Amino acid sequence: MTKKPFNKDKERANELLGIIHTDVCGPFSHVARGGYRYFMTFTDDFSRYGYVYLIRHKSEAFERFKEFQNEVQNQLDRKIKFLRSDRGGEYLSQEFDNHLMESGIVSQLTPPYTPQMNGVSEMRNRTLLDMVRSVMCRSSLPVSFWGHALETAAHILNRVPTKSVEKTPYEMWTGKKPKLSFLKIWGCEDQDQETNDLFCSLLILSTEVKTS
Repeated sequence: MTKKPFNKDKERANELLGIIHTDVCGPFSHVARGGYRYFMTFTDDFSRYGYVYLIRHKSEAFERFKEFQNEVQNQLDRKIKFLRSDRGGEYLSQEFDNHLMESGIVSQLTPPYTPQMNGVSEMRNRTLLDMVRSVMCRSSLPVSFWGHALETAAHILNRVPTKSVEKTPYEMWTGKKPKLSFLKIWGCEDQDQETNDLFCSLLILSTEVKTS
């Protein structure tokens, strides 16, 4: 078996993909555009760079992990070593366990009923939700746009400083400084410089935000 109990005193990862923190958040009472009621996060321990996936059902978690795994391992030419999660049923299936074993990934599970032990994921989810509430309150858009707000929040969070690492997560992950000049106030009216057409600035498309 690849499942091992998580010890809070374990050291931080010293390389990219050394430890990946993951969690599924939801269901939310308001369904996002596209039928999404949950989101799933993956956060690299070393860089604090994170991915977020909008999902309709918890049962999609295994497929989203494989998608994430394939992308980041090919992108970085590295292998994920540890996957740290709570004991949600979406992480405990035999299919998931077999895949981790075949991939050489060790699953670190938090003790039952101790969400605080999955602190990196819990903090990221809380920060993302706070950002979503903030931008939605300042916008006149319907609440069903929260999925777009979440995608934008994830994009920004990867590009701002954090106390956990010396550089921005984006720079730790890519080796490049993030470009912020194109950022707009979420949900505001903007104007196409070529056509003068008005449009609503909703989301920023990037590799770390996904829908299924």
